[in-house]
Amino acid sequence: MGMSVPATKKLWQGLAISFAVAFTYATVLAKLANDWWNDENYSHGLLIPFVIGYIVWVQRDKLAAVPVRSNMFWGGAGVVCALFGLWAGVAGAELYTQRLSLILILAGIIVYFWGFRLLQWLLVPLGLLFLAMPIPAIIFNKIAFPLQLFASRCAVWSMSLLGIPVLRQGNIIELKPLNSFDTKKLEVVEACSGIRSLMTLVTLAVVFAYFTHSPDPNDPGSGTRFGWLKSYWFWRSVIIVGSAVPIAILTNAFRVSGTGVLAHYYGTQVADGFFHTFSGWAIYIVAFILLFGIGMIIDRFKPAQADEKSERKTPEPAVSISPAVSAEGSEL
Repeated sequence: MGMSVPATKKLWQGLAISFAVAFTYATVLAKLANDWWNDENYSHGLLIPFVIGYIVWVQRDKLAAVPVRSNMFWGGAGVVCALFGLWAGVAGAELYTQRLSLILILAGIIVYFWGFRLLQWLLVPLGLLFLAMPIPAIIFNKIAFPLQLFASRCAVWSMSLLGIPVLRQGNIIELKPLNSFDTKKLEVVEACSGIRSLMTLVTLAVVFAYFTHSPDPNDPGSGTRFGWLKSYWFWRSVIIVGSAVPIAILTNAFRVSGTGVLAHYYGTQVADGFFHTFSGWAIYIVAFILLFGIGMIIDRFKPAQADEKSERKTPEPAVSISPAVSAEGSEL
């Protein structure tokens, strides 16, 4: 059976909209792909389009079950604001504004044709795209430098506990390797600040939380506007994603501390080469295991709560008395 006329019309309509968005944001998309390819802090962005596509494909049945309630006013307003943001970003040479307008125009198109309900269930893919956007350098430095200082302090503290003489000046650690007469300096550079692992781990936490317990449009309370605030999957996701921040910071501080201790015993050359690369991958594995453990702990308490609720809601079965028994009882 051939494709129906309405389906063909919707297909061509979707292709036309996709082409228009791609043409309008061609320069933005090209620069974004270039940053993903060349900037190691955002290299995880290369996987984001595939992850988003996989999420939409896997959840296609649930998304199709969401009722269509198009909102032309707010959807059109979102598209207009996005185009204004694109123009303002180009005029002011502000790339981040242009990239945010890409997310806004996608949200506006979704609301215009399908409504806020579908936008609600696509917040995770849009959030992943937002996390893959390189933030402005001024904000990046405001985050990276305090993380450098924190990692340096943790390294000095752990080395002092082991009785290793060490001195810190800002993000520079000065120590004396074993069997050496000269002091050496270790600099906790931006790459060792932990911001790279922080951005990657937060993105990974979103993906992990979504695929291990994704929202369901048929869940109780999903029909209300703020029903998702009472849902288990929402608060589970908030806890997992929120825990990714301290996990990334603490595991990176542990990595820097370990590098400082080994530098005392084996020389500062351990801060480069194989150990530096290996420790970076090892920290990612440890951080993910910790995230997985937090998810297991949360899920361990969830069934008990669900059973308690079901027990409270389940009424006690009524005792029926047959006519014969009641008659027999009346004789007594």
